[in-house]
Amino acid sequence: MAFYKKSKLHTGTALICSLAIVFSALPVYATDTIDNLQNQTSALENELKGINQDILTLSEKISDTEMQVEILNSDIDKTQDDLEKAQKNEDQQYEDMKSRIKYMYEHGSATMLEMLFSAENMSDFLNKADFIENLSNYDRKALNNLKDVHQQIADQKADLEAQQASMKDLQNQLQTQQTQLQAKAAATSTNLNEVNAKLQKAKEEEAARQAEEARKQAEAAAKAEAAAKAEAAASANKANTSSGNSGNSSNNSGSSSSGSSGSSGGSNSSGSVVASDDLTLLAAILQCEAHYEYDSMLAVATVIMNRVYSSSFPNTIHDVIYAQGQFAPVWTGSLDRVLKQGPRSLSIQVAQDAINGARLAAVADCYYFLYAPSTSRTGVVIGDNVFFTSW
Repeated sequence: MAFYKKSKLHTGTALICSLAIVFSALPVYATDTIDNLQNQTSALENELKGINQDILTLSEKISDTEMQVEILNSDIDKTQDDLEKAQKNEDQQYEDMKSRIKYMYEHGSATMLEMLFSAENMSDFLNKADFIENLSNYDRKALNNLKDVHQQIADQKADLEAQQASMKDLQNQLQTQQTQLQAKAAATSTNLNEVNAKLQKAKEEEAARQAEEARKQAEAAAKAEAAAKAEAAASANKANTSSGNSGNSSNNSGSSSSGSSGSSGGSNSSGSVVASDDLTLLAAILQCEAHYEYDSMLAVATVIMNRVYSSSFPNTIHDVIYAQGQFAPVWTGSLDRVLKQGPRSLSIQVAQDAINGARLAAVADCYYFLYAPSTSRTGVVIGDNVFFTSW
């Protein structure tokens, strides 16, 4: 009996040592790759957010500049009208002065003398003399004043045209910057998608690796336990050879060991379901682009899903929405704000229906839409948008 207890102690020690060796031999995987990818994702998301904010600010500057150019154009048109009126007045004054000079030349100084000597008294004589002098001075002064007004208006027009040229240069510069930022945003978005894909793959691989390690650990532990039990059974058989039951004990122990091993061997499997953000993203863009009304949203969703299933466009909801220059809320920041707050329930419902196959029949063949009040394009008007098949 003492031998059996000692043997049992040795068996327990062997089992512990075996398990220690098994677990210590398993590789320790660092999560550097996942951590690095997560850091890259955060950095790219922050960069994209900053770029979108810059695009929003730049869009506001462009709008302000366009408004200023439009105002300047209006002022230039008005100044041109004033300039033409001033020129007409100057020409008329000049013609009137020429007529008086011609009259004076044709009738000579005798007419002037007759006018003077026709005076009834000295006061009348002086008044007529003053009249003749004032008439001459009036012509010169009026013509000079008209020339001054003409020059002032011409100078004002030149200043306005200079401002107009400057504002157009600024407008071109801002539009160039906007194009560059949109290209940078598209590139950053592409990089972000690539890093997200790598991150997802790394997480799946890590989950699979951990599952495999767990399976190997369970298998090794089961083998170690079976070996320990077999050793204990052998020791017990050796100690009890006189009883004649060693064969049965060994068989029972072996059978128990085999059953235990079999039970442990087939136990583990794991899998993961990757949640998609397409539903939330689609709901957010619908909320940005359409009236908060079912048909208006479903019309926009129909266009987006038509693109997803067309070979002429990207084949995912994400890539369709983030395609360069396609949806203004992407670069104005509106989409980010809705995503941050979370789309409303109706937006999510319409998005889910569209993903499940719902389409608005009136725009079933449409791939484009624009804000109806700002375009002359013809098409199907739903809410504030006009939908059409081709650009």
